[in-house]
Amino acid sequence: MSLTIAGVDPARRNDFAIVDERTTLSWNELDPILNRAANALGALPYGPERRVAVFAQNSAETVIAYVACLEAGISSVPVSFHLTPAEAAYILKDSGAVAVLVGPETAEAGLAAAREAGIATVIGWRCEPRDGLIAWEGWIAAASEAEPDSERAPLPHLHYTSGTTGRPKATDTPPQYFPRVPTVRALAETLRPRTTPSPGIAVGPLYHTGPLGMARNVFAGTSLIVVQHFDAERTLQLIDKYKVRGSVMVPTHFQRLLALPAEVRAKYDVSSMERLAHTGAACPREVKQAMIDWFGPVLVEAYGGTEAGSTTFISSPEWLARPGSVGKALPPFETVIYGDDGDVLGPHQIGQVYFRDSSGHGIVYRGDPEKTAAAHIAPGVFTLGEMGYVDEDGYLFITDRVSDMIVSGGVNIYPAEAEQVLLRHPGVADIAVVAAPHPEMGEEARALVIAADPAHPPTAEELNAFCRESLAGYKCPRGYEFVDDIGRTAMGKVNKKALRQRFWPTDRTIGG
Repeated sequence: MSLTIAGVDPARRNDFAIVDERTTLSWNELDPILNRAANALGALPYGPERRVAVFAQNSAETVIAYVACLEAGISSVPVSFHLTPAEAAYILKDSGAVAVLVGPETAEAGLAAAREAGIATVIGWRCEPRDGLIAWEGWIAAASEAEPDSERAPLPHLHYTSGTTGRPKATDTPPQYFPRVPTVRALAETLRPRTTPSPGIAVGPLYHTGPLGMARNVFAGTSLIVVQHFDAERTLQLIDKYKVRGSVMVPTHFQRLLALPAEVRAKYDVSSMERLAHTGAACPREVKQAMIDWFGPVLVEAYGGTEAGSTTFISSPEWLARPGSVGKALPPFETVIYGDDGDVLGPHQIGQVYFRDSSGHGIVYRGDPEKTAAAHIAPGVFTLGEMGYVDEDGYLFITDRVSDMIVSGGVNIYPAEAEQVLLRHPGVADIAVVAAPHPEMGEEARALVIAADPAHPPTAEELNAFCRESLAGYKCPRGYEFVDDIGRTAMGKVNKKALRQRFWPTDRTIGG
């Protein structure tokens, strides 16, 4: 029996464990699949670090892949299925993954990325075996059904988060999400009391930390419905049908749910929901208020980052008392606001938001000591690049971002990536990509372009096609404007905050 199933109440083992658009698996049905998948993965020829990349859209198999890696003591590397082969290849090579797991939608891109990264093993579910690709179903069927070694040391997921250099940076899953314990058995025992209410529904891509946490919850005994693509009414149908009790969403999901006609929303019972967490981007106050009015005071908000985990937390009753706040610091963190002169500021004084990690760990970007050092003002005291203030009770309010990062529908977009690509276009002399408001996604990327020949500038369509040849579509600007100057200094710096003001009101506040 797999460690995952061993933690499930015997009375529940005929209940569903995982549901997707194609299949439903009970815990008893999942048990031999997990054992075989974990043993097959565990037999791969690893180097010093036991890493496997998962480059696939949401499905039951994707969840099984992540859980089997946990069972086998393997560090899974979530890779966005939106990436081009070249972008994915960088992560595959940098991570040291020895194999790539793909689905039918990513098989060709995964094969191309693996070839570029020098990885020989590509395993795909619902794929016909062919040169370079092993069929998942046959591969795991040939493996042992014996219980994997639960005394093996567990290894955290290795996430990649981009930065201003435009190159992804690696960071392990923070300890608050992935406890540092000596054995896989101890990991399961530690996670079980922390799981979200069951069943849960994952509506966001599993390569994101929030939805991936729901896959970890399966390892700890939480049933999960996983959807491939978010559809607002379909989500309500699933919540009603399966009496879903927990989920993680981003504000864009809320906006799309609220955009449904009132008569459509009224058709579905959402009263089963006990904990609806949201993260990933600032939530407009009116959107959050409308969701609380609809679902009840079950919304909880976590603010933080991939590299730090959740740094603050706020419940619905707390938020209703302090609209716009992202909550109080969670242990082991303390919120500290610094002014431009490096002094610590008092309540209601706006400055750069830092968090003091009482464990002394701070945040670490693997292989990038300069980026790690730049995030810290003192040992264990780090910033996620935002401005804000705390009130007299320690509740944090975010007002702006220091960094150039754009958050669109909960997805991080790093302008430097598009800028570096578009600067290679012969018709572009200089460029700056900044955030502009979007009614549904919160923000979108816009490019301010200085044409090499102002009399004959390239078209927006030409620039967009050029950008998409090298980058995933979501990373490319949604609009292009030709300007005479972007304010670049003699030191080569651009004041992105000033450039953003052409799109945003001067009194803009995030979440306000």
